Amino acid sequence: MEQTVFESIGYSAECQDCGEELECWGVQALVDGFLRWDTESMCSACGFAVAACGGDLPAELRGRLLSERGPARLGVDPSARNAAIMRVLRAALGLGLADVRSVLNEVLEGAHSGTMPEMEFLARRLRASGIDAVAARP
Repeated sequence: MEQTVFESIGYSAECQDCGEELECWGVQALVDGFLRWDTESMCSACGFAVAACGGDLPAELRGRLLSERGPARLGVDPSARNAAIMRVLRAALGLGLADVRSVLNEVLEGAHSGTMPEMEFLARRLRASGIDAVAARP
């Protein structure tokens, strides 16, 4: 069983009930081969609390994670066959043939980036297909 990979952040927002400062926490994790996220928010002034979770990472939380933690990059063995890499990327990202070519170029140039859980998700899929791949921060 592979290790869980996660990133978390704490941040503040305005409470939707009373307007005071809301304490918020956000997490994205790669658990058992699936990407998941969750957030929790709590207002110490009025007691308002909310929790949410799901599979597709909301853009706002993704932006916060990338801003605070920095992007991770996906690296692959340069001798790997492009067609094999493209098959994995298409399946993992749900891309069409036209879109996967630009992602392939980014991967080959070492420029494809995202959150650490996102890049480890792709690296694991590539390794499962026999392609040496690593997710790392520059």
